[in-house]
Amino acid sequence: MRTLLITGPGGSGRTTVAAATALTAARDGERVLLLSADRSDTLGAVLGTATGPAPVRAGERLTLWRPDAAAGFRADLAAFQERATAALDLLGASRLDPEEVTPLPGAEELTLLRALRDAALSERHDLLVVDLPATAQALALLALPEQLRRYLRRLLPPERQAARALRPVLGRLAGVPMPAEWLYETAARWDLELAAVEAVVADRDTAVRLVAEPGPAGSDAVREAVLALALRGLRPEALIANRAVPEDWPPALVAQQRKTLEEWQESYDVQVLPHLGHDPRGADDLAALGARTAVNAAPSTVEWPITDHLSDDGVLVWTIPLPGAIREDLDLVRRGDELVVTAGPFRRIVPLPSALRRCTVDGASLREGELRVRFAPDPALWPAAR
Repeated sequence: MRTLLITGPGGSGRTTVAAATALTAARDGERVLLLSADRSDTLGAVLGTATGPAPVRAGERLTLWRPDAAAGFRADLAAFQERATAALDLLGASRLDPEEVTPLPGAEELTLLRALRDAALSERHDLLVVDLPATAQALALLALPEQLRRYLRRLLPPERQAARALRPVLGRLAGVPMPAEWLYETAARWDLELAAVEAVVADRDTAVRLVAEPGPAGSDAVREAVLALALRGLRPEALIANRAVPEDWPPALVAQQRKTLEEWQESYDVQVLPHLGHDPRGADDLAALGARTAVNAAPSTVEWPITDHLSDDGVLVWTIPLPGAIREDLDLVRRGDELVVTAGPFRRIVPLPSALRRCTVDGASLREGELRVRFAPDPALWPAAR
C-alpha cells in the first residue's frame, strides 16, 4: 500500500488537497483510506460526509476515518490502572473513572500514530492519504516515535532487566521493590508499536507532500518545512501550490504568485491547483482541482552517507543534507554515542553509526546545503589507527 502524508502551514488548504487527492484516486479505481487528525470535522465539511471515530464510506472505494483521541486515551488509562493495581493500592491512590478522564496534551498525536500504523499494516486499501496537522505540529508528530523510543530506552533499558528469579533478592538488597515485569513488557510493546510507525514513515512507498499558497508567506513556510523534514531524513515528494489565481485577477497578485512558482519549480516537483473563486465543497469542486495521485519514483527518505577519506585525510565524513540551512543557525554537540544536530528552531538527537562511535569529531562544514561532519578514528578504539 502507498502512503501519502500531506501537510502545510495553517490556512494553506491542506485538508482540501488531501480530500481532492483521495477522491481522485478512488475514482481512478484505487481503494483509498483518508485519515484525518482534526478535532473538528473539517474533512466531512469538504467532502459532504460526516466523519467520526469509526471508518465511514464516502463512496464506492473511498473510506474516511477520524480517530477519537478521547476514547483511545480512556482505554489506555484503564489498562494501565488494571496492570498497576498493586502499586496504586500500596500508594493508597483512588482510581479514575472513564467518565472523568479527558485526553492530555499529546493524546491526539499518539492516537493518529496508532491509526496510521494500523491502517498501513492492513491490506484493505491500496492508498492511505493522511491529512496531517499544520506543518509545525506535523513535524513534531513525525519526530515523536523516535523521541519516545529514545526515552523508553533511557528510562527502562531492556538489557538491565533483572532475571525473574533474582528480583526478590535484589529488591531486599536495595531496600526498594524492583520494577514489575509488566512494566518492561509494556515498554517493549510500546517500543514495538513506535518502531512500526517509524517503519511506515521511512518506507519507500511513503511520500510527504507539502501544501502552500504561492507568495512570500508560503515561500517562507516551505523553506522552513523542507529544512525540518531534512533533519528527519525526509524530503517532500511534491510541493502543491494551492489556490493559484487566474491570469485575469489583480496583476500584482498574479505577478507575486508567478514569481514564487518560478522559484519553487527550480527546486521542487510543483503541482499547481487553481483557485476556484470560492472554498471547494463537494465532489465536483474537488474534482475540478485536478489533484495528482501518482507518486514520483524517488523515495521521500534521504540517506546520510558516510564517506571513507581515511587514506587521504585520515577521516570519515558523515554527510547530512540540510537544504536551506544557515551556518549561523547550526549547532553540533557530540554526546556519548549520539550527535545532537540543531538547525534553526529544529533539533534532532541522532545515534551515531557504529563506525563513528569509535571516532572523535574532527570538525564540520556546511556547503551547498550539505552538512559534512568529519570524524577521526580514536587510536584507543580503532585498531588500525594504533
